[in-house]
Amino acid sequence: MSVRAVTHLNFRGDARAALTFYASAFGGDLAVVTYKDAGSVQEPAEADQVMWGQVSTADGPCVMAYDVPSGLPWNQGENAFFVSLRGDGPDGADEIGAYWEKLAEGATVLRPLAPAEWAPLYGMLRDRFGVTWVLDVVGEYQA
Repeated sequence: MSVRAVTHLNFRGDARAALTFYASAFGGDLAVVTYKDAGSVQEPAEADQVMWGQVSTADGPCVMAYDVPSGLPWNQGENAFFVSLRGDGPDGADEIGAYWEKLAEGATVLRPLAPAEWAPLYGMLRDRFGVTWVLDVVGEYQA
């Protein structure tokens, strides 16, 4: 299978520190893209905050995180995480599309599933049970 579920943690300014901590706890690789790196700065004071970050290990935990922009609601403990489904390989887009169609039934689409600047395919929805899902296809990030 080329899709796996990953916990996606949401912070307000602490994502880099959290990811660094998780990297020290789990080992593995740390990757961080800031809002400035992605050309997606909405608030200049937040340019160096984490738009996308991940700690991944070959055979163990994977944790993703980002800093919720100040223009969006965030309450620690209320919307502290998303569930992320990440597809890769030649069938990744098809698998992600199929999961999207099923999860979207009765859901609120927060961002339609479509190509994004940072991924060949990306979308976000809140399912009918209130769980926020981020679905994407892994792509090579081009700064």
